[in-house]
Amino acid sequence: MNLAEARKTFKDVRIAHVGSSLPDGSPHVVPLWFVWLEDGPVISTRAGSRVARNLRSNPRVAVQLDRGRAWTEQAGILIRGLAEPLLPDEPSALRALSAWFEKYREELSGPGFDAYTAQIGQPVLFRVRPDRFATWIHAKRPSG
Repeated sequence: MNLAEARKTFKDVRIAHVGSSLPDGSPHVVPLWFVWLEDGPVISTRAGSRVARNLRSNPRVAVQLDRGRAWTEQAGILIRGLAEPLLPDEPSALRALSAWFEKYREELSGPGFDAYTAQIGQPVLFRVRPDRFATWIHAKRPSG
């Protein structure tokens, strides 16, 4: 599977597990919302969150996505690369934020939006520039 195929397969997954490095070098993994644009995933987090502080200090990141419930449906990807913050007025940030609001519209409808904005406000976006990735799939494959 190449990165373009992976994007098609995993772009609608709801949660990304994002791994960053704590100041002492130990791993920090959290579930976050994301969108996958052409050049890679864009993750969202709170401005002062541990993830945002980690990525500003050390931009190396791992993003893991998976889908499927039954064994033969399960598939996943682990992306490793560098995370770069997107400035709020950057065209790529505006495009990512628009796609992000469209993707999570249902979760943010009604009281969900008020709760989100009370806790998060404006999300901070980080574009992940993939260096390498690995995929897995448990679907039956034709023999031969």
